[in-house]
Amino acid sequence: MDLMRSEAMQLVQVIIPAESAHLAVSYLGDLGLLQFKDLNSDKSPFQRTYASQIKRCGEMARKLRFFREQMSKAAISTSSTQFSGTLEIDDLEVKLGELEVELTEVNANNEKLQRTYNELMEYNVVLQKAGEFFSSAQRSATEQQREMSADQSGDSSLESPLLQQEMVTDPSKQVKLGSLSGLVPKEKAMAFERILFRATRGNMFLRQEPVDETVTDPLSGEKVIKNAFVIFYSGERAKSKIVKICDAFGANRYPFPEDLGKQLQTIQEVSGKISELKATIELGLAHRDSILKSISSEFEHWNTLVKKEKAIYHTLNMLSLDVTKKCLVAEGWSPVFATSQIQDALQRATVDSKSQVGSIFQVLNTQESPPTFFQTNKFTSAFQEIVDAYGIAKYQEANPGVFTIVTFPFLFAVMFGDWGHGICLLLATLYLIIREKKLASQKLDDIMDMMFGGRYVILMMSLFSIYTGLIYNEFFSVPFELFGKSAYACRDPSCGDATTEGLIKVRPAYPFGVDPVWHGSRSELPFLNSLKMKLSILLGVAQMNLGILMSYFNAKFFRNALNVWYQFIPQLIFLNSLFGYLSLLIIIKWCTGSKADLYHVMIYMFLSPTDDLGENELFPGQKLVQLVLLLLALVSVPWMLIPKPLFLKRQHEQRHQGQQYTMLQATDESVTELEENHEDSHHHEEFEFSEVFVHQLIHTIEFVLGAVSNTASYLRLWALSLAHSELSSVFYEKVLVLSWGYNNIFILIIGAVIFLFATIGVLLVMETLSAFLHALRLHWVEFQNKFYEGDGYKFAPFAFASIIEEED
Repeated sequence: MDLMRSEAMQLVQVIIPAESAHLAVSYLGDLGLLQFKDLNSDKSPFQRTYASQIKRCGEMARKLRFFREQMSKAAISTSSTQFSGTLEIDDLEVKLGELEVELTEVNANNEKLQRTYNELMEYNVVLQKAGEFFSSAQRSATEQQREMSADQSGDSSLESPLLQQEMVTDPSKQVKLGSLSGLVPKEKAMAFERILFRATRGNMFLRQEPVDETVTDPLSGEKVIKNAFVIFYSGERAKSKIVKICDAFGANRYPFPEDLGKQLQTIQEVSGKISELKATIELGLAHRDSILKSISSEFEHWNTLVKKEKAIYHTLNMLSLDVTKKCLVAEGWSPVFATSQIQDALQRATVDSKSQVGSIFQVLNTQESPPTFFQTNKFTSAFQEIVDAYGIAKYQEANPGVFTIVTFPFLFAVMFGDWGHGICLLLATLYLIIREKKLASQKLDDIMDMMFGGRYVILMMSLFSIYTGLIYNEFFSVPFELFGKSAYACRDPSCGDATTEGLIKVRPAYPFGVDPVWHGSRSELPFLNSLKMKLSILLGVAQMNLGILMSYFNAKFFRNALNVWYQFIPQLIFLNSLFGYLSLLIIIKWCTGSKADLYHVMIYMFLSPTDDLGENELFPGQKLVQLVLLLLALVSVPWMLIPKPLFLKRQHEQRHQGQQYTMLQATDESVTELEENHEDSHHHEEFEFSEVFVHQLIHTIEFVLGAVSNTASYLRLWALSLAHSELSSVFYEKVLVLSWGYNNIFILIIGAVIFLFATIGVLLVMETLSAFLHALRLHWVEFQNKFYEGDGYKFAPFAFASIIEEED
């Protein structure tokens, strides 16, 4: 496995007999090391050879989706037991069809029974509520009749009705009323009553009462709060209007016998039918569950088999038939190391299919650019994906992913340096790594899935954060004397804790990292500002030099001498004449303890290169060195700009010298072919000096200006490190320490909770994301643009494992 260069690839052609083609493609899918080319790109999906087989597989996949939906509704999970034995796709198709028909019939019968059961339950509720209505009405009528008979027995008065005697004695003149009973949704009850009143012009009597419990609606199958109602009306015309209104409002109507004996008989019949239906429904559901459980034990195997079969036929559709239609011709890319494995798979397919003719495997010569393939493991894959998100490496181009494994977490840690926060990140990452087998088999949400995929990136980030935190000597912004005593001590008891005045050096320098005495002192911010800013420049110039050095290895690998002499060398000279020199001055100043102003040195190196440096001189001969470096920087700009386009033009003229002549004695067809080939080659090799020169001009300007802007961009390391340190210090001093000073346990608990949430929310989440994004930008823009083209395309082999994973 080599991450620096992508694997050597080859374009291969495979001629497979038709009888062993299916098995050969299946074995190649298990191997997963051959990327097929579509040789039928001019045909639509419906015109291809195996369109009917793909349609069959799609139908089987639809049936499996139907089974999955039914299992999820029944709360039955698929078991991951290993399937023993083999099952042909034709047998599976028949079996899936039979199971679908059986399950559909069972569901249809259960739905009918459930609907009848819900109707009977509603009918039972109506019988109870309407029975209460009629019984209460009957009691009130009996009381009124008693009152009327009592009034008749006494002397008639002026207040008694004049026609009372006639009404009692002439029953033929009494009006006969009809009734309708049922249930209506409670939210529609008021509108229902209003429309009934208007439609019948008040010639009806409605009584309704809410049902205590929710009722399952027979049509929708949903739980609904309903009102039971009884409507009294007169005449068939009023009845038809009321029926239409009930249908419009979704009110279910049920017959209610007026006779008390029939009411009791109906209630008994309904109760008996309900109990019978309930038992029948339970038996039907048990039968359905038994079918689904038998499906669930083999569902994963069937699903995988159908996905594989569909992928095989999709791949077979990319192959072309030869003239005899007895062989299939495939072309594709494969790694060179996989040649023997592919040949073994083809040989096994020939033997297992009992074909009398073997497959032919041969390597083709081509001018096409091969795909890029890096063999990664679970540790390096996340770092490689960071690079691939910017662009896929060109074939065998130097891969920045090798350096990203170290430089990315290190630059993150420079901005995030605190070994307390680093330990928190480490603990969270160790949880993901320890439980990675269990988490890998689960379906995670987007954020958790992203964190789990980058768990090893976060692991490296946390380890480097602990390292830089020890250098900065910060544990939640608190310094510790971990590696020995401070080098400074107070001269007398009046020496304050918040100042370095009065401190004298009594011991050797602090052995590792920043001396804890600087934290909390008056000089802390100027000292750390200067330190981190200079470190940022040193790290930035080092990484940019690494990027330029990688461009040399790229040019050497591709045997491009022009890029070595007219790109790598002038770029290296220009960058180091200015910012490499600045880095050298920083190191000299640290070593000598000089108080020279580096800003003044760099500014007047351009404005007044011949002036004396005075007190800003760091070493003898510095003025001459600056003049030489400035001259080299000025010379390197035209060195990058002018020679390369001229040499490219000269190479083009030498390559095509004498190609304007063609053969005179030739047939018309061959002449036509020669002209077409010449036009194609002219189209691909067309050279425009103006375009090349403008491109080189843009590249030169971009590098010259980018050298300044990229160096300045690395100052984000200083800015974010300072922001992280100050935020951590503010949360510690203004929340935790301040609440501790009140000597109140309640205030202390509140302060600790606020400190905890601020640390997790701001420093461990927002600051982590911010430092991650800035480190990403430094790699994509400042580092990779020095050598990385990223215009390749990824190797996408035909592999069952990736197909099943993507669809899941």
